[in-house]
Amino acid sequence: MATVKDQLISPVAEGAKVPNNKITVVGVGQVGMAAAISVLGKGLCDELALVDVMEDRLKGEMMDLQHGSVFLHTHKIVADKDYAVTANSKIVVLTAGVRQQEGESRLNLVQRNVNVFKNIVPQVVKYSPNCIILVVSNPVDILTYITWKLSGLPKNRVIGSGCNLDTARFRYLMSERLGIHPSSCHGWILGEHGDSSVAVWSGMNVAGVSLQELNPAMGTDKDPENWKEIHKQVVASAYEVIKLKGYTNWAIGFSVADLCETILKNLYRVHSVATLVKGMYGIQNEVFLSLPSVLSASGLTSVINQKLKDDEVSQLRKSADTLWDVQKDIKDL
Repeated sequence: MATVKDQLISPVAEGAKVPNNKITVVGVGQVGMAAAISVLGKGLCDELALVDVMEDRLKGEMMDLQHGSVFLHTHKIVADKDYAVTANSKIVVLTAGVRQQEGESRLNLVQRNVNVFKNIVPQVVKYSPNCIILVVSNPVDILTYITWKLSGLPKNRVIGSGCNLDTARFRYLMSERLGIHPSSCHGWILGEHGDSSVAVWSGMNVAGVSLQELNPAMGTDKDPENWKEIHKQVVASAYEVIKLKGYTNWAIGFSVADLCETILKNLYRVHSVATLVKGMYGIQNEVFLSLPSVLSASGLTSVINQKLKDDEVSQLRKSADTLWDVQKDIKDL
């Protein structure tokens, strides 16, 4: 006897076997799920895969999202601890990793994450050899370097979320002072995603008007308006949010979806993301730092040569040295 489905539907042709725009999120913690929700909200993918080692949590998150399918433009949401579920992904977002324990050195934290990534990265590449990997886990610059080393992928296809969110925070704080929407306030945070990041005061502008030309002391200790304070707020903001609510997730989720959109839609937009900077600005070591980078469907296709001032260049080099001091002692890569 024919089923309801058989009676309802007359097949005409085979459906597509491989998804067009599949995104995988590895890690279903607060950051991973914020990224997943942001990607779904923008309708960026035709298939979303979730991976984690915590099977119950993973299944629960998958079901919770699937139950909202009628409100979404992504018809297939899958999850498994087996990486076969990630096959044919265009972008794989890595949010997994171990957290820093109280009193733990940065190197020790990195070393523990190397061991985690040694399980994740080869599996990702095995099932999606043509994917672009977007690293979000912290410390993001070093883990992007580790992912690049472990993956064997070309440098344009391993990208760290880097200072994309720091730059967004900077533009938001600028907008609060000026009363102008953040998208019309232009400014960049480069270098390490963290305490040694670099605010490019010389590049801050609204409608092409340089703010430093209006206030030559901007970014210095002699500035009567103390604009330097907004960079301090950028650096401190994650710590503050963590102190208040226990973790940060929404803004980083929006940031991840923004990067995925630029890549999947081949938009050639410029983002402050972590890339291999060896040979740039006099940096000689293999470190990943954020520079204004053009993203497209083939990954990170070019870097904008910003005219940095001497002190900005020296801060960038200091950022690179800070990272190399930790990286040079990593074992088993």
